[in-house]
Amino acid sequence: MAGLDGHTRASGQGKYQAVSDIAQETRSAELPQVRAGRFAGRPDGRRPASLDVAINRTHEMLRDIQHADGWWWGELESNPTMEAEYIFLTHILGVQDSERNRRIANHIERRQGEDGGWSLYYGGPGDLSTSAECYTALKIAGVDVDSPQMRRAREFILSLGGVPKTRVFTKIWLAMMGQWEWRGTPYLPPEIMFVPGWAPFNIYSFASWTRATVVPMTIILSENPTYPLPPEQAIDELFPDGKKNTDYSLPPPSALTPDWFVYIADRMLHTGERFPFKPLRGPARRRVEEWIVQHQEKDGSWGGIQPPWVYSLIALRQLGYDVDHPVMRQGLAGFEGFGIGDTEDTWRLQACISPVWDTALTVNAMLESGISSDDPAIVRASDWLVSRQIREPGDWQIKLPSVEPAGWAFEFDNNSYPDTDDVAEVLLAIGRGQVSDLAGRDSAVNAGTRWLMAMQSTNGGWGSFDRDNTSRITVKLPFFDFGEVIDPPSVDVTAHILEALGVLGRPVDSPEIRRAVKYIWEEQEPDGAWFGRWGVNYLYGTGAVLPGLEAIGFDMSGPDVQKAADWVVSHQNPDGGWGETCASYADPRLRGKGDSTASQTGWALLALIAAGRVDSEAVAKGVNYLVMSQRPDGAWDEPQYTATGFPGYGVGNRRFKSMETSEKDLLPVELPAGFMIKYHMYRIYWPLLALGRYRARNSGGGVSMVSVS
Repeated sequence: MAGLDGHTRASGQGKYQAVSDIAQETRSAELPQVRAGRFAGRPDGRRPASLDVAINRTHEMLRDIQHADGWWWGELESNPTMEAEYIFLTHILGVQDSERNRRIANHIERRQGEDGGWSLYYGGPGDLSTSAECYTALKIAGVDVDSPQMRRAREFILSLGGVPKTRVFTKIWLAMMGQWEWRGTPYLPPEIMFVPGWAPFNIYSFASWTRATVVPMTIILSENPTYPLPPEQAIDELFPDGKKNTDYSLPPPSALTPDWFVYIADRMLHTGERFPFKPLRGPARRRVEEWIVQHQEKDGSWGGIQPPWVYSLIALRQLGYDVDHPVMRQGLAGFEGFGIGDTEDTWRLQACISPVWDTALTVNAMLESGISSDDPAIVRASDWLVSRQIREPGDWQIKLPSVEPAGWAFEFDNNSYPDTDDVAEVLLAIGRGQVSDLAGRDSAVNAGTRWLMAMQSTNGGWGSFDRDNTSRITVKLPFFDFGEVIDPPSVDVTAHILEALGVLGRPVDSPEIRRAVKYIWEEQEPDGAWFGRWGVNYLYGTGAVLPGLEAIGFDMSGPDVQKAADWVVSHQNPDGGWGETCASYADPRLRGKGDSTASQTGWALLALIAAGRVDSEAVAKGVNYLVMSQRPDGAWDEPQYTATGFPGYGVGNRRFKSMETSEKDLLPVELPAGFMIKYHMYRIYWPLLALGRYRARNSGGGVSMVSVS
C-alpha cells in the first residue's frame, strides 16, 4: 500500500501498514495561494469542473491505498512520551535494543521545539512532564548531555521547576527507575479488586481506559518496584535544589474540599502498607493477575492503547512473569504492529491504531461523494467491516449482562472494548454499501443497532465505551492529574449515533431519539456551538450535531439551529477555511479560532450544509478553500492536531459553560493534563465527505440505506 508521502509505511511485523505523512510539514509552504472569491460563481449556475476533479483525485488516491483485505488505516500520531515510555519499559523489563533506542532518539530529537521542550500538539508550547520524559529517554539512549539539544532541553525543564513539578504519572515512571522517591507517589492497593460492582467506588466506576490502567497500577503503586538506571543515566541535573533537598511529599489540596478526605485516605493507606498483616493481599494479587491475563488482546495489547499495555507488562513482571512467558512475549511483540519505522532512520510508536474507524469513515465519504455502493472497493471494505463485529462479551456487560454482544471496536483487535462511536459509523457504512452476504449484513446491522440502543445513558446521551459511566468519586484520586477518568455521554458521539439512526430509518419519535435530542439541546453553548469531546473542538461538536439533527428530520430552519450556523460562519477565516487550536480546551475565548485545516473545514461545511446553507457565500468560500488547497495526489496538508484523546479535565466533558470565564479558571495552553491526536486520514475523508455532500445537494443526488427491522 503506497503511503501518502510517496512511500510505504510498514509495521515491524509486515502484516499491517498505516498511511502516514509525518514529514508533510516540510511541504506546506509549497501549497498554491488560495484564490479569493465565490466558488460557484459561473453565470449559468453550473459547478466548475475543478470540484469534480478534486473529488476524483481523492477517490483515485483512496483506491490506491486500500489494503487488499478491504480496510484503510492511517497513522495515529500523538506525542513523544509514547517513544520515551517505550524506552523506559524496555529498561524495566531488561529487553533494551540499543539500535532501536538510537532510532527512537532520532525521532524524539526531531520533535523538539524551539523553546527546548516537547509539546503535546503541533504548534503548542513545550510541556514540562513530556520534556522531562523525553530528556530522560534521550539520556538512556546515549545522547550526549552536553549536546545543544540536551542543553536547551535541560534549561527549559529547569525553568519550569524541574522534575518536582512534573505530573504524577511522570513521577511514577521515574520512581520505577530510581529517579524519584516512591513516598512521593500515591498509593493504590490491589484489594480494590474485591469491591463489588454495585458499590459507588469500584474498578468499573472508571472509564474503560482508566480501569485497564488502574488494575495493573494496584501492583505498581502498592509494591513500588524499582529498576535503577546506571549512574551515568541518572537525571540529578533536573532537580533544581538537588535530590537530597527535594520535597517528595504529595502536595495536599489547596483548599478544604472533599479532595482533602481522599488525600488523607491516601496517606493513611500509605502508612498501613507498612504493617505486615494483610490477609487479602495474596488473593487480591491473584485476582489482579487473572484480570490482566484475561484482558490481553490477540495483538498483545491491553485495551488497544499504550497506558494499560505498558503498566500491565510491568505489573506481570512484578508478579513473577519472566519476559519469556507467552503473555509477556505476546505483549512485547505487539508493539511491532503499533510501531512505525521509516527511511529517515527513526522509529515511533502509536498510542493506538484506528483501522475500523478509518475504514468506516472512508466508506461513508466515498459513498457520499459519488462512488457506487456496489463498487468493488466499497464491497471489500463493507465485507471486512461486517467481519469485524464483536460477538464476544466485554467489560460493558458488567452493567448490561443480558445484552447480546454486537459492537465494533476501533482497532484490529480489541474485543473487550467496542465503542459506540465506531458502531455508529460502521452501521452507516455497511448499511449503505453492498456486501457479499446481504443476509449477514442485515443481521449485523440489526444486532449492532440493538446493542447501541442498550448503551444509551440515562440522560439520553451516549458515552463511548460504557453506559452511565458518570461517577465523579473516582476523579478525586490523587494520581489522576492527567487525562479523563470517566466516560460520560458526549454530544459528538450522541450526534453521530443520531445520524446513523436517522439514516437507518429509526422512527424519529422513538423514545431513544427524543431523549437524545433533549440531551443535545441541553448541551448547546450560549453562543450556539457545541463542545467537542473527541475532536478539536467546537467545530467538531457543531459539525457533528447539525448533520445528526438533519438526519432524523429535525426542522433545520429553527432559531437554535440557525444560531449554531451563524456561529460557524462567524468563525470562518479570510482564506475561506476553518480552524481551531487545541488550546481552545484551555481557554474558551479561543473556540473556533486557528489556522485553517482540511478536516475542520470539512466539519464546518457539513454543519452549514445541514443547516440549509448549501448556497451561501460561506459554503462557497469553504468549498473553494478545499479545492484550491488540495494536493495533486488528492489529499490535503494538515500538520495540525485536530482530534482529542483527553481534553484533560478529568471528568470527560466540557469545563467551561461560557466564554465569560475568569482568568483563574483557565488552563495552561500547553494542556499538561490533555492528550491530543492527529489522525493522518482526517485530512482525506472529512474534506471528501464535505465536498461530496455539497455536490450531492446541488445535484439532488444521494445514497440508499438498508432499513432496520
